[in-house]
Amino acid sequence: MSTEKSALWFRRFVPGAEEAPVRLVCLPHAGGSAAYFLPLAHALGARADVLAAQYPGRQDRRRESCIDEMGALADAAFDALRPYLDRPVLLFGHSMGATLGFELVRRIEAAPGPGAVRLFASGRRAPARAGGPLVHLLDDDRLLAELAGLDGTDARVLGDEELMRSALPAIRADYKAAETYRLTGDVRLDCPITALAGASDPKVTLDEVRAWEQHTTAGFELRVFEGGHFFLAGHREAIVRLVTERLHGQARI
Repeated sequence: MSTEKSALWFRRFVPGAEEAPVRLVCLPHAGGSAAYFLPLAHALGARADVLAAQYPGRQDRRRESCIDEMGALADAAFDALRPYLDRPVLLFGHSMGATLGFELVRRIEAAPGPGAVRLFASGRRAPARAGGPLVHLLDDDRLLAELAGLDGTDARVLGDEELMRSALPAIRADYKAAETYRLTGDVRLDCPITALAGASDPKVTLDEVRAWEQHTTAGFELRVFEGGHFFLAGHREAIVRLVTERLHGQARI
């Protein structure tokens, strides 16, 4: 894949960060965009080269076809990520992005190179715990109501009905990719996993998040924060501190 195409998939918000010794690849939730991780990128500065994924079918990629199957999404993202695998990478995925991160680590570990250092799996049940409601089958009005109930979308955006309805194809495709994903076999990563959860998340239980432990041969830790599905916004400083410690090996588990 060309450098231009890779840059279309993965956005760098901090100029000069590409010289950092380690990369943090951020993967947004269903319906999310690369900009969701803008605060994290700015908080980390040049301590890591933060790359945030922009999935096809939304914003400046809205003319591209959406990808509604997790394996195909992971294959396309991995192809775009290849030029950035010249140094160790950590992956941070929220909700659907956590599942995508898991599949990307599998591909990274099977490829030559420094490999993955850690997976941060945030707000998502472990791959072995597939299931839950099929939101992607809801009609438009009920799908919009689902989004409004999670508090992950800016109120100004939610209030713009035309904008929200134009985004529905990408949102529905993302939900379908996440909800139809099924893991075959007992798959364990060679890198540690840090699982993050909201204590009152209506989408996933703590037991479902804790089950990420069975998907690694290395260390595992679970961090629980007050809040719902989008707890990250209320705990940015703590999460930046956690990520920074793991980036530089200042804490071991």
